[in-house]
Amino acid sequence: MKTIRTGITALAMATMAMATAARAELTLMMVDQPGCVYCERWEAEIGPIYPKTAEGRIAPLVHHEIRTALPDGVTLKSKPRLTPTFVLLQDGTEINRLEGYPGEDFFWGLLGMMLEPLPEWQNRSEDTSVGG
Repeated sequence: MKTIRTGITALAMATMAMATAARAELTLMMVDQPGCVYCERWEAEIGPIYPKTAEGRIAPLVHHEIRTALPDGVTLKSKPRLTPTFVLLQDGTEINRLEGYPGEDFFWGLLGMMLEPLPEWQNRSEDTSVGG
């Protein structure tokens, strides 16, 4: 009986490890620059609440200054040309982007469209979104 229990425990642990490994790491990279008025506006309107939203929990925000080299492990389809640019990264690879900041009302809807096809977004708890 002890051998069966040990085998079941090992199987359960292996299944959990595979599920964790299969889950992609999502990040929202905000490409910005000093003096960008739209970056500052985003920081004032969205910045304080973003980490508290379902969006922020699913795709945590990282900042990247446009004139610096990309962090190791980040691959973009093309170099951002304006700020802010919001790049949705899956395991460090760009899967979508939003160029510019269209204001709070449009930002949440556009970000939601970027996240919509992702299982992490589809499986979220509906009552956790503060954003849109």
